[in-house]
Amino acid sequence: MRTRKLGWTDLELTTIGLGTWAQGGAGWGFSWGPQDDDASINAILKALDAGINWVDTAAVYGLGHAEEVLGRALKKMPVSERPIVATKCGRRWDENRKIFKNIKADSVRGELEDSLGRLGIDTIDLYQIHWPEPDEDIEEGWGAIAEAVKAGKVRYAGVSNFNVSQIKRLMDIHPVASLQPPYSMLRREVEEEILPFCGENRVGVVAYSPMQKGLLTGKFSHERVSNLAEEDHRRRDPMFKDPELTPTLEMVAELERIAGEHGKTAAQLALAWVLRRPEVTAAIAGARKPQQIQETAAAGDWELSDDVVSRIDELLAERDRKAGK
Repeated sequence: MRTRKLGWTDLELTTIGLGTWAQGGAGWGFSWGPQDDDASINAILKALDAGINWVDTAAVYGLGHAEEVLGRALKKMPVSERPIVATKCGRRWDENRKIFKNIKADSVRGELEDSLGRLGIDTIDLYQIHWPEPDEDIEEGWGAIAEAVKAGKVRYAGVSNFNVSQIKRLMDIHPVASLQPPYSMLRREVEEEILPFCGENRVGVVAYSPMQKGLLTGKFSHERVSNLAEEDHRRRDPMFKDPELTPTLEMVAELERIAGEHGKTAAQLALAWVLRRPEVTAAIAGARKPQQIQETAAAGDWELSDDVVSRIDELLAERDRKAGK
């Protein structure tokens, strides 16, 4: 699989990375429902077999569980063959498993040590502030991560869900290696300001939810949405309800036809569409089963033609009109 350099760093990321949000399992506020840990580990190993060289996780995924599962997978491979590991801080939880926001320096330091322990590694390749919340503490949290870089516990520091003004506030404290924003056919806000800014300032961009939580894979229907596990946070997501759901499913049916003309799937088309932007270093493909990442990894080398992009633009305009956007 082709690789792209992450901003100004020396990290070469494959254009598709494995995301482990759903691998956190059940029992927390943003769960995707129950998940089998062995299936998660097999998905991680299959991702590496498919040529992927990095894995994205976060402390809050499963309230530490996703990091623990990744740590178990890392133990199954020689150190020289382990993937680049990216994780995040800034979301904590109490004894009742209630999530709260904290990016004070002491909290960030504690989270870092906890993540290193769960992952079973000495250094995190890319350590990111998950959300810029509370906003008034982003400089303090960033300073703590800068200290961790100097101490050798973190290779590079990045952010997730930050806007341009917030990134600018951090740049004089410590260089920002990357931004992880939501970006998909259904969430295109970053195209206006964020992507141009990152391109001009050599900040790597790692797109999350490029398949919009599965909606763009061609594997959803009204029936499947209604049968999602009660714990699955997508049941509360407006995109999984009308007036948005029906126009999206109609558009995805057309996307499947376009992808089929090239011997590809709708999921692969969704990923390739995000990767068409030169500012985007890579896209995160979540997987709960080995066959899922085996499919999506194949999108990493697909470069879309101008004709395909134009056809998708027309479909998006029609979908937005029907959804009242």
